[in-house]
Amino acid sequence: MSTTHKSLLVHGYEVVIGFETHTQLATQSKIFSRAPTAFGAEPNTQACAVDLALPGTLPVMNKAAVELAIRLGLALGSHIAEQSVFARKNYFYPDLPKGYQISQFEIPVVQGGEVSFFLGDEKKTVRLVRAHLEEDAGKSLHEDFIGQSGIDLNRAGTPLLEIVTEPDMRSSAEAVAYAKELHKIVTWIGICDGNMQEGSFRCDANVSVRKPGGALGTRREIKNLNSFKFMQQAIDFEVRWQIEQIEDGNKIQQATVLFDPDTGETRAMRTKEDAADYRYFPDPDLPPLVIGRDWVEQVRADMPELPRAMAERLVRDYGLPEYDATTLTQSPAMAAYFETAAKASGQAKLVSNWIMGEVSRRLNADEGGMASVPVSAAQLAALIARIADGTISNNAAKQVFDALWTVEGSDVDAIIEAKGLKQMNDSGALEKIIDEVMAANADNVAQFRAGKEKAFNALVGQVMKASKGKANPQQVNDVLRQKLQ
Repeated sequence: MSTTHKSLLVHGYEVVIGFETHTQLATQSKIFSRAPTAFGAEPNTQACAVDLALPGTLPVMNKAAVELAIRLGLALGSHIAEQSVFARKNYFYPDLPKGYQISQFEIPVVQGGEVSFFLGDEKKTVRLVRAHLEEDAGKSLHEDFIGQSGIDLNRAGTPLLEIVTEPDMRSSAEAVAYAKELHKIVTWIGICDGNMQEGSFRCDANVSVRKPGGALGTRREIKNLNSFKFMQQAIDFEVRWQIEQIEDGNKIQQATVLFDPDTGETRAMRTKEDAADYRYFPDPDLPPLVIGRDWVEQVRADMPELPRAMAERLVRDYGLPEYDATTLTQSPAMAAYFETAAKASGQAKLVSNWIMGEVSRRLNADEGGMASVPVSAAQLAALIARIADGTISNNAAKQVFDALWTVEGSDVDAIIEAKGLKQMNDSGALEKIIDEVMAANADNVAQFRAGKEKAFNALVGQVMKASKGKANPQQVNDVLRQKLQ
């Protein structure tokens, strides 16, 4: 599939970004051994003989890791290779006991596919090159205060799925939107817990710049971006730095860089290696990985409804705009909350507006997820039903929502009664107020009749004030306009 891009230029340069994302798979044991993968254990307590590369040990493939890779391929519309091969990626570093990492090179398990998402109200699509299985390395621990370093091999052998994109992104905002969408997908289908602080979802951004229509520039890879905020800051700095270097007459050298959140800058860690530097060759200890069609279909049958398919269903069944449907499928919990409230109230669009508005605003302020929402879907449905039937205004509804959010188990109708928030539905009483307002504001009445529309809004405001906010705004508009004309 081809992807077109609007050219977003930075000082006359086009930004080109590709991603490599290391997704830690949610298995109980490691990819080639039975050692556990739980996070936070004491150093070197979850590394067995295979992870330590002791002589005579052999790797054994973890079937659960393969199944999770198949799930991702199905979720992204990728090709699942019927036969793939493991290779040895050779490099020497203290946290890699074997002196090589078991990965996939020429024939990965997941090939192609795409990730679609919204940037604002514009739909974007990023093409995938591949997703391959591999083992994680250990971790170097540097104790600067005693001048020593240690190696923790608990993480060595943890199963990873490395997801590689084409260089399809053209801004840091687009890159972050892609990363958030991929994060949503891997957590939605249950292959990864998505905990960026613990390293379960680590992103590397390949960034380059070029003049529009020119050849791709030399890329620099920003490693181990573990928050969406730092991701955008790192890419923005790297883009500015590369443009400054080129404008000063310098050439960009391919390199691996790290982002320092304290300074907001990237710094070179090492000259970037190419595939040839790793001397890949097929691992003789592992036979080809064979995945039968029956296994793929079995995994497909166990898959949950995917975010994209669910969004399409919400558009079709509830008449929602595509943007709303995409936003509401950020998590299974949010989607389920919407459907429950929409079915109970019969007001799908109103429910959508409230979830994307008041509910999301409060969640952002509290830094919580849908599981922490104190207002149940049934309570939101009851509130929206009272808006729809004219019992309360939108402003009054926000007061009710405040009470629901802070007082667990509150009843919507009881709050409306206790706070005296019912709208005035007595047309006779409303007409009397309007007559009094018109009599007291003769100048505004004359201005409106002379063609000044702003005078009408002033009169509406006076009526709402006189009714202490209890008049139905739409009814006020209709009756007042009828009397003025």
